[in-house]
Amino acid sequence: MPVKTIPSLIPDAPAEVHQESLAGGPEPNRESCFAQLRAHAVDCAACELCDIGTRTVFGEGRLDAKIMLIGEQPGDQEDLSGRPFVGPAGALLDQTLREVGLERARLYVTNSVKHFRFVNRYGRRLHQKPDLIHIHQCHPWLAQEISLIAPTHIILLGASAASAMLGRPVTVNRERSRFFRLGNSEALITVHPSYLLRIQDRASQDFEKRRFLSDLRLVAEATSQSQAQLHPT
Repeated sequence: MPVKTIPSLIPDAPAEVHQESLAGGPEPNRESCFAQLRAHAVDCAACELCDIGTRTVFGEGRLDAKIMLIGEQPGDQEDLSGRPFVGPAGALLDQTLREVGLERARLYVTNSVKHFRFVNRYGRRLHQKPDLIHIHQCHPWLAQEISLIAPTHIILLGASAASAMLGRPVTVNRERSRFFRLGNSEALITVHPSYLLRIQDRASQDFEKRRFLSDLRLVAEATSQSQAQLHPT
C-alpha cells in the first residue's frame, strides 16, 4: 500500500475560503473546511512519527481567533486524548492566559509537529525533541491552519515552533518579547510553558513565569489595540 504524503492529503480548504471572500460570495464555511483539513491529517504518514505516536493531534479552538498559539509537539497526555495542551504545560498556559485577560476558548492552539515523539524508559513515555525533518514534514499542515484561521497575532512557544515558522535555528532568549511580521500576522517568540515546569529553583521559576506572563500580556494588549483601531467607538 503506498504511503500517503502531505501534498496528496491536504485539501484546498483555505484557498476555497479566500476565493469566496474575494469573489464577494457567501460567508466562507470555515467549519467545513477545517473539518476536511483535520480529517485528512488523521491519515498523515509523511514521517515515521505516525508509527510512534497514538494519533495525529491537530489544533483546536475558534476558527475566527485573532490569536494563534503554536507549540512544539503533543505530549503524553495530548497524544492519549487527541487534544493539544491538555497536560501540565497546558494547565500552566491556561492559567497564564487568564491572568492577562485572554480566554483559551477564544483562541486557537496547535503544534508545529502533530505526533508525539518519545522514548520509553522504565515504563514511562519521555518527551523526545522532534528533528528538523519532522518539523519540515509537518509544516504544510501548520501553514494550512494559519491560512484558514488568519490570526492577527501568533505566539510561538519555544524554539521548535519558532524554527518551524522562520525556517532557521532560533535562540529564544535572544529573540523573544518583540514583535515581527510573519505573513499577514504579527508574531512574538516566547518560551514553551513546559520549560517553566522543568526549572527546579523556585526563585528562578517565579522569575521566568513573570517573563512569560509579560510576553503574553504584550500580545493581549496589541490585539486589543488592533481591534480598537478596526472598530473605533
